[in-house]
Amino acid sequence: MFKVLVSDPISDLGIQQLVEANDIEVDKKTGLSEDELVAIIGDYDALLVRSQTTVTARIMQAATKLKVVGRAGVGVDNIDLEAATQSGIIVINAPDGNTITTCEHTFAMMMALARHIPQAYAKTIGGTWDRKSFLGVELRNKTLGVLGMGRIGSEVAKRAKAFGMDILGYDPFLTQERAEKMGVKLASVDDILQHADFMTVHTPLTPETKHMISTPQFAIMKKGMRIVNCARGGVVDELALVEAIEAGIVAGAAFDVFESEPPQADHPFLHNPHIIVTPHLGASTVEAQENVAIDVSEQVLHILRDEPFKNAVNMPPVAASVMNKLQPYFGLGEKLGSFAAQISAQAIQEIRIDYAGELSEVDTQPLTRYILKGILSRHLGSEANIVNSLHLAKVRDLNVIVTSAPSTRGFTNLITVTLTAQDGSTQQVAGTLLSGYGERIVRINDYSVDVLPAGHQILVSHTDKPGIIGNVGSLLGQKNVNIASMQVGRKIEGGEAIMILTVDKDVPKDVLVGLVELPNLNTAKVVVLV
Repeated sequence: MFKVLVSDPISDLGIQQLVEANDIEVDKKTGLSEDELVAIIGDYDALLVRSQTTVTARIMQAATKLKVVGRAGVGVDNIDLEAATQSGIIVINAPDGNTITTCEHTFAMMMALARHIPQAYAKTIGGTWDRKSFLGVELRNKTLGVLGMGRIGSEVAKRAKAFGMDILGYDPFLTQERAEKMGVKLASVDDILQHADFMTVHTPLTPETKHMISTPQFAIMKKGMRIVNCARGGVVDELALVEAIEAGIVAGAAFDVFESEPPQADHPFLHNPHIIVTPHLGASTVEAQENVAIDVSEQVLHILRDEPFKNAVNMPPVAASVMNKLQPYFGLGEKLGSFAAQISAQAIQEIRIDYAGELSEVDTQPLTRYILKGILSRHLGSEANIVNSLHLAKVRDLNVIVTSAPSTRGFTNLITVTLTAQDGSTQQVAGTLLSGYGERIVRINDYSVDVLPAGHQILVSHTDKPGIIGNVGSLLGQKNVNIASMQVGRKIEGGEAIMILTVDKDVPKDVLVGLVELPNLNTAKVVVLV
């Protein structure tokens, strides 16, 4: 008999399959402190939580029988994943349970925005019959721009087509073939800004997406745009949006999320008649709460019964002999993937990973998962993890090619990551572990380098001319950006070259603009590796 502890309020219908199982005993004990959980967790084989319970390393250490922690929801920030992995405890979540609910809330917000429903309701119940002030617009024959064509964005696009809308879809991993299958026109962010009548955001919040819609984007935006955000606060710059509304660029906005929740009483969204707000209700339906509980309960059953399962978010079991060889390369692999993704300007359509040396003698799939996580996390944030990265690549029609060979061109082991964009351009990064020195990037495209993959870096491409290094150093000094180290790679004297600078802090955008304006300097990109 397996014992399952439910420590947060979870739908009874959602855990019904556990309650009715002949080999499962379910206890519901909510509101427990860490000490109380530590005292009893040793009796249980599974733990089900939502967001209230924080599953700490101390709880894991006391959980001598625990096989699985199930999170009835998407995020797992309240679970110590590293401690769970070290203890051999599987952590699962329910990433699909709120897809339709969030999609439908997006459409509710879009309709309310188009027809001024909250404003008209407030005025009507206030005793004023005013039909003239609330002239709306139809969705039919309008263009909808969808930023992020993942699970939720794709469902929104499907429903928008039923409303007679034309769809422009942006996603860094959206291929032309997949866009055509969905009846969506593949577009850039700028295409959407310049041509869409409505825009809806469905991206995670990452360093890449934070304020991806801000003052520069509003400057080129089609006048009369209406913006919906039921994804994450911070993707749209809130203050810049208010300014764009006041300037007549944006006709209105509907937001379910804020950069800081709950918002302060003086938040400008709360007092602007052109902005509709709701208190993060995207997943708040009876069906969604039940679905996430049903999904996670089903997977808990599979795990306890040693049956195939899905939606794990920590490291799957790996043979100790393989783990010993691969583990030193996990951090390097993720950083190589992240570096390659950050220097790729185009949407990726193919990922090639080449292993050379002793790594070719073992099953490298666990390491491949880390590399893919590094690549995908640039745009998907915490949605991508070492368990689901292969699946996420597959559902986005990314072609993943993995090869291995004994030859390493002088290194004990060499990992090479090559990203191919839809226009055929490639970005390649290779790395290894050097005895006594640790992780190193040893090649960027056609240039040999020796770079520690850590911290804030600037990758510069330039023509190999006297004075380039001095000009770059002077500009960074003027902008109070301190250089910690520098590497230069070139093939021939006077030809094309690259420069990699490690700096002490984040690099403001105006610094990059200043760099590319220097003579003989072609491009400048920031790479952040943590």
